[in-house]
Amino acid sequence: MRILAVVPAYNEEECLKDTISHLVATCPSVDYVVINDGSADSTWDIVEREGFNGVCLPVNTGLTSAFRTGMKYALAHDYDAVIQFDADGQHDPAYIIPMAEEMERADADIVIGSRLVDGKTRIAGARGLGSRLISRLIALTTGTTITDPTSGMRMYNHAMIEMFADGFDVAPEPDTVALVARKGGTVVEVPVEMHERQGGESYLKLSSIIRYMSRTCLSILLFQWFR
Repeated sequence: MRILAVVPAYNEEECLKDTISHLVATCPSVDYVVINDGSADSTWDIVEREGFNGVCLPVNTGLTSAFRTGMKYALAHDYDAVIQFDADGQHDPAYIIPMAEEMERADADIVIGSRLVDGKTRIAGARGLGSRLISRLIALTTGTTITDPTSGMRMYNHAMIEMFADGFDVAPEPDTVALVARKGGTVVEVPVEMHERQGGESYLKLSSIIRYMSRTCLSILLFQWFR
């Protein structure tokens, strides 16, 4: 299986070098592409200086557009699977191969690296509450139980690469996972541990978390039925 790690990066100068170096050292058989999403800091300078494989978007377009750029790259280079991989050091590359093995074993369309599948870990605060609500809504509308729907560490098979590369209304978010499950796709989870952000600042403030959760829940309950 030829795997590509798509690494969207927006103002990740504090983390990017260590993240990519760790990824390459841990998974030398996994290729990667950094998608610099119009960063205002030295993110792209680091890509060029370190000789990292990357694509530079001239303006900030947001996670969805940056990720779709990576999926277009994956489709053009005929990869079998893509792992969505954060630039901030939260995702552990040691789980990429186990996720790929589970994708092959279950013939899965999407494999999610779950922090919660063990039933013991919980996400605290508004993010945890929103995650549990989204999980229940996905189960209600699709019949599929996903313990960690907001996990950003997801692996997609070739069919999903094509969908993201050619589609216009899909995003690397829980509502797309719900859509795939509702249309008969196979979504499975693999237990993972995640690290704290290694630098920089998350865009997920309380106000943005509330907006994100509200939009995602509305999409799962309403908009996905028209897709």
